[in-house]
Amino acid sequence: MNLEQLRSIQAPLKDKYRQEPGAAVITLRAAGDLDSDSIACKVDTGRALVEAGLHPATGGDGSQACSGDMLLEALVACAGVTLKAVATSLGVAIRKGTVRAEGDLDFRGTLAVDKAAPVGFRDIRLSFDLDTDATPEQLATLYKLTERYCVIYQTLKNPPSLALRA
Repeated sequence: MNLEQLRSIQAPLKDKYRQEPGAAVITLRAAGDLDSDSIACKVDTGRALVEAGLHPATGGDGSQACSGDMLLEALVACAGVTLKAVATSLGVAIRKGTVRAEGDLDFRGTLAVDKAAPVGFRDIRLSFDLDTDATPEQLATLYKLTERYCVIYQTLKNPPSLALRA
């Protein structure tokens, strides 16, 4: 795809987002299943080999992975593995479970349609649905320690300094 093709695909999207700012806000989601026998979280990317490209809201055709989805998948995987590791350390049996992340993006920022619109996620929500006999106190501890030790969660919560280098 060259610049002209990209512009021709994105122009109608930009016009739409100028006319309907709410149409630019899309919620992305990822989910992973916890394994009952090992410290693992199986994240379904839907692809064996992940190739990233433009999200359809920015002109992509949907055949490639969106980096926003991949970020949420990384959070799901990290939180799932961390939760399983913490549960294992605490002796809390988890038969199975699902980890979900969803995040809201306003594509007007990414496409430079509105300089006031943020570029990147403005809200991300992480949740767990667990099949366990853990007490409410054990679950509170499990979630607290998962939040504390999940690398991706902490990276998003407390962003590191970031530099782009050529």
